[in-house]
Amino acid sequence: MNRFETKFAELKVKNEGAFVPFVTLCDPTFDRSFEIICTLVDNGADALELGFPFSDPLLDGPVIQAANNRALEAGHSTEDSFKLLKKVRSKYPEIPISLLLCANLIFAKGLDTFYQRCAEVGVDAVLVADIPLLAKDDYINAAKKYGIQPVFICPPNADERTIQGVAENSEGYTYLVSRAGVTSAENQSHAKNLDALVEQLKAHNAPPILQGFGIAAPNQVKEALQLGVAGAISGSATVKIIERNLDNHTKCLAELAEFVQQMKVATKQNT
Repeated sequence: MNRFETKFAELKVKNEGAFVPFVTLCDPTFDRSFEIICTLVDNGADALELGFPFSDPLLDGPVIQAANNRALEAGHSTEDSFKLLKKVRSKYPEIPISLLLCANLIFAKGLDTFYQRCAEVGVDAVLVADIPLLAKDDYINAAKKYGIQPVFICPPNADERTIQGVAENSEGYTYLVSRAGVTSAENQSHAKNLDALVEQLKAHNAPPILQGFGIAAPNQVKEALQLGVAGAISGSATVKIIERNLDNHTKCLAELAEFVQQMKVATKQNT
């Protein structure tokens, strides 16, 4: 079993959902980012979804855009991100790690080289945000060549064909988007058809479903799990804690610890 399968199996036995925070690698600096990621894992994150600094992220709202800019302005590159991933993996050999990023970052390295580097540093899965199913083959082939699991997004307006394609081509987990638009902790509205999407994905034997976009509070984690998903991803709310504590790293880590603990408690179905 791979790390995602192992984690979801463990959580099922405990009757828990997964809480998965997202942060941008090297935000605000390499060393601080490592401490931030350690804090997330040490306080209950079940898996990590991580982004590479990029000047034009497609799905990201202003909070995560600013995180990208901080990392870039600190001089950090894709290569630094790989180095940081290697450091994280060496400290946490069991935590599932997924990357969420845009195709341009992969093209810049070349598909073969990029996925090979992912394998070398211990990445489990890669979600390419701006690659539609129609253009999936080269990415899937390169990913599988190096043992990396491809993940696809199920949008809230997905038709039956898209749902089937996402379910059949995703490995590790399936990313269910709560609503249209870009990431945001403020916009917490969710599409009204998510329960139907969850049912359809499961009917096509999709990997465990993680719901993302607008997940910023424990009650939203509970609501997501009630839909039948396996867990929730929180990006903007996590990154916002970093943003508001740039001048006080100790406070940043303390607030992140408390946030992750609260979100993780919400995944425990018998509480």
